[in-house]
Amino acid sequence: MNGGIGTIRELSELEGEVIALFVRMADVLNLPRSVGEIYGILFVSTDPLCLDDCRIRLNISKGSTSQGLKILRSFGAIRTVYIPGDRKDYYVAETSLRKIASGFASEQIQPHVASGAERIDRIRELLGQQDGEVCEELLEKVDLLENWQRRAGKALPLILKLIGG
Repeated sequence: MNGGIGTIRELSELEGEVIALFVRMADVLNLPRSVGEIYGILFVSTDPLCLDDCRIRLNISKGSTSQGLKILRSFGAIRTVYIPGDRKDYYVAETSLRKIASGFASEQIQPHVASGAERIDRIRELLGQQDGEVCEELLEKVDLLENWQRRAGKALPLILKLIGG
């Protein structure tokens, strides 16, 4: 088991590559770099790590580490484990793609899809204040947006089923 900060060592080449992979994924998902770094170190670690272990191993600030852990917890991408005799929280990476994707969708995608209907209603309201030919063209585009929004709302649950089955 992890013996605490005294046993912290430099990242191996393997760990660096795994972390780089998750940093790239975080970038694609428009998440902070630290989220990818932290998930990567927890994913490749054979032992649970605490905030300080992650911070020191990755050479990132306590604030970035804390924020990254919070984001990962909100997605369900990591979970807290109990280490007897230690008051710190220790973390391990969740390895179920379905759980991670579902958590990410719940926290990041579904709120945008849900707020999309309200925005479209507001756009229609503003469009009602316009007049002329431009209004008709914009109305077609708003109809298209509404169609996209409806499709996204239907597709998201299907995508999540395909990912994790």
